Amino acid sequence: MAKSPDSSNSPAADAPKRGLFSRKPKEAKVKKPSRLKQIGEVFNMTRRHDPMVPWLMLLAFLGVVAVSLIIGLVLENWITALIIGIPLGFLAATLILSRRAERAAFAQIENQPGASGAALSTLKRGWITEEQPVAVNPRTQDAVFRAIGRPGVVLVSEGPTHRVRPLVEAERKKLVRILPNVTIHIIESGRGEGQVPISQVAKKMNKLNNELTKTEVSAVSKRISSLGGRLPIPKGIDPYKARPQRGR
Repeated sequence: MAKSPDSSNSPAADAPKRGLFSRKPKEAKVKKPSRLKQIGEVFNMTRRHDPMVPWLMLLAFLGVVAVSLIIGLVLENWITALIIGIPLGFLAATLILSRRAERAAFAQIENQPGASGAALSTLKRGWITEEQPVAVNPRTQDAVFRAIGRPGVVLVSEGPTHRVRPLVEAERKKLVRILPNVTIHIIESGRGEGQVPISQVAKKMNKLNNELTKTEVSAVSKRISSLGGRLPIPKGIDPYKARPQRGR
């Protein structure tokens, strides 16, 4: 007769038994990096691509403190002015780092597939964007991304003008058929003539004149979705989920 396996050697037998009313042991939590560590990582990343950033931050800090100190001396209360000026100086330096960090992040992904989609991810509230391109050429990887906001519908192309223009025009005609009264804007991203660098795409879009209300923006988005306003991505094409690291 075969012997039953010894239960004392099983992993379950080695585990400590928990009482009926004892608490379940807490799982170890993944510790998030501290705020200072995150700022340090952003600073190191930015300095590698922009060696001038430490000097610009120092200049901003000293400039703000100097102005505060001068005002304090005029008002004969330089101590209070210095107490206020030092935090403001740190804030100015942080703002410089944030802007330079965003530029450095865009510099890392420029000329890579999906860079235009990454630019759209930096848009402020009020825009409806998609992670994946709405049209793509599987051979050249030229792509068209779309954003919907109060200025209307914006198509952002990615690729040389002569090569990506037919792709953009086909998408524009399709949108005109289903949205005859909505303005369709076209922005070509890149470094070529007439194109907009990806670091400036969001800025250019935010400068467009508003033509729709928030309710109309939502209605336009739903209409595009319901009528198949997005082309399927061919197999083998990266959905372009690249995103820039923004300064914190």
